[in-house]
Amino acid sequence: MKTPLALSLLLGIALAPPAAPLAGETTPLPTWHAQTLWEALGQMLLFAAIGIAAAIVGYKVFDKCTPGNLHKEIIENKNVAAALVAGAVILGVCVIIAAAMIG
Repeated sequence: MKTPLALSLLLGIALAPPAAPLAGETTPLPTWHAQTLWEALGQMLLFAAIGIAAAIVGYKVFDKCTPGNLHKEIIENKNVAAALVAGAVILGVCVIIAAAMIG
């Protein structure tokens, strides 16, 4: 029984090497790279959505770990220093996410 490539990769199952092709027949090797423009665009949108969601969650976690309400401090009190700290936190989280996605 053959397992689909996506399921194998999702479950982390090692794929067996492909059997030797018949004379004149070539077998494409499995790859994570997009084969068409639409696959590339779909993967880009998927990773962008995951990255943005993770950046927002990272900011919210940082806000919960610090005393006071950082969002309120920025919006209501117009605190520029708090806004700079929040921006640095978001950039830091985004760098970590990008490094994790690249591998």
